[in-house]
Amino acid sequence: MEAAESPTGGTADGQAGDTAPARRAALAAMVGGLALHLLGYAVQQTRLSIVALLVFVWGVGVLAGRRRWGGAAVFPLAFMCFAIPVDVLDTLGFYLRLGVASVACGTARTIGLDVIRNGTQLLSAHGSYQYDVDAACSGVRSLMALAALSLLVGYLSLQTWRARLLVLGLCVPYAFAGNVVRTFAIILSAEWFGQRAGAIVHEWFGFLVFAIVLALQIVSMRLLKRWRPEVERTEAGPRARQGRTGSGDATVKTGPGVWAGKFVPAVLVASPGHVMAAVLVAAGLAAGAAGGFDAAQANPEVGVLLRAGGRDPAELPSFLAGGWMGQDVAVSATERAILPPDTGYSRKNYIWLRDSSRQVFVSVVLSGRDRTSIHRPELCLLGQGWTIEDRFDHGFAYPGPKPGTVPATVLRVRHEIPGPRGGRVVVPSLVAYWFVGHDRVVAGHWARMGWSAVDRLFRLQTNRWAYVLVQTTAFDGEAAALARLQTVLDQTLPAFEKPPE
Repeated sequence: MEAAESPTGGTADGQAGDTAPARRAALAAMVGGLALHLLGYAVQQTRLSIVALLVFVWGVGVLAGRRRWGGAAVFPLAFMCFAIPVDVLDTLGFYLRLGVASVACGTARTIGLDVIRNGTQLLSAHGSYQYDVDAACSGVRSLMALAALSLLVGYLSLQTWRARLLVLGLCVPYAFAGNVVRTFAIILSAEWFGQRAGAIVHEWFGFLVFAIVLALQIVSMRLLKRWRPEVERTEAGPRARQGRTGSGDATVKTGPGVWAGKFVPAVLVASPGHVMAAVLVAAGLAAGAAGGFDAAQANPEVGVLLRAGGRDPAELPSFLAGGWMGQDVAVSATERAILPPDTGYSRKNYIWLRDSSRQVFVSVVLSGRDRTSIHRPELCLLGQGWTIEDRFDHGFAYPGPKPGTVPATVLRVRHEIPGPRGGRVVVPSLVAYWFVGHDRVVAGHWARMGWSAVDRLFRLQTNRWAYVLVQTTAFDGEAAALARLQTVLDQTLPAFEKPPE
């Protein structure tokens, strides 16, 4: 039986009747995707460009198949967001690493094993083994894989989003517990049979843990269906909802074109050809704007003094008044391999000759054109075995004829080392850092990222930020450690950082 035509010229199921709204939605999505890509290109955030591609593809689907294709494409395109790398996963991974290491170490100590934890590192007090809970053992990889599988299976087999999100939420405790078991098994193997045995367990136990965690998730989903049968998805469910929305009403105002019709004039969607013409014009404008960003040169003005050649920060002094001697600290091969080649460095470790245990590390890293040249130190500190206990804001005095204040973030950190007679020794330290731009100094990572985006977007400038870090131990107390940092900065700050305006 053929579908009856509605007064608007569409069929009874409303598919033809929503042609104009669907074209408006397609135009809004495609042009909006291009604009989002241009924004991501401008602020050097490729993740925004990836999301923009998904939005653009959704617009193409709506243009080709109207409301039906647009609705069907929402979940598959949203599911592809699992493939987008985001910084929050790195941060989450570090905290998961800390949690896994802490729980596994606490469990080992409960049964009498003498294990030392330095941040994400686990080592024997007797020196028989040493491991680092790296990203693979943090649980973030298995968590993402398990989350993707759970969301997909939940979407296909469960009826409500509440039930799907419940199953998705179970991934976190399951993945965390699985990696704690894996790490604890590594410690036991190393205690009984040595470092090599622990390495073998590390290599093979991960597959078993993931299989167990996946089985737990499947069992949880089946139990949920047994206790709440109404959440199970059936063929009758979607059809029943379709009937309730009025399948015979061609004038129902639903679908992707309702909101788009408020922003896109109807004259622009007279035909698919007009939609594509508008998209091509928008694409040309976006390409021209991107070319303008490419033509923007790195700002020659930086907030730190430079050596000859203009790439590296000025060299730090070798001797300071009061008996401080500076030793050069080489840039590691790993740093040079990871960071862009136009990154500049200047660093020294200052030792007080009257007491060699009093040391201050000073590091200045100058970025190139790419913002990935520098990053926040919390990630590196955690990976190096430090545990961050707290943070606070502090202002260091800038000496000289133009005194001022340098805003900084100070981290209270610690790590443990084996004692000379066994046991553990806690090493407390203070780490202070800040970022220096050509016209401002900021104490935090996100402030630097925000100003970098503003400079690229509105000033067409790719500024070179400098990242300054100073560190010292705090055995003699926090006040003495801050005073020691200030003593070294009194003589090193004028050597590399310009006076405050």
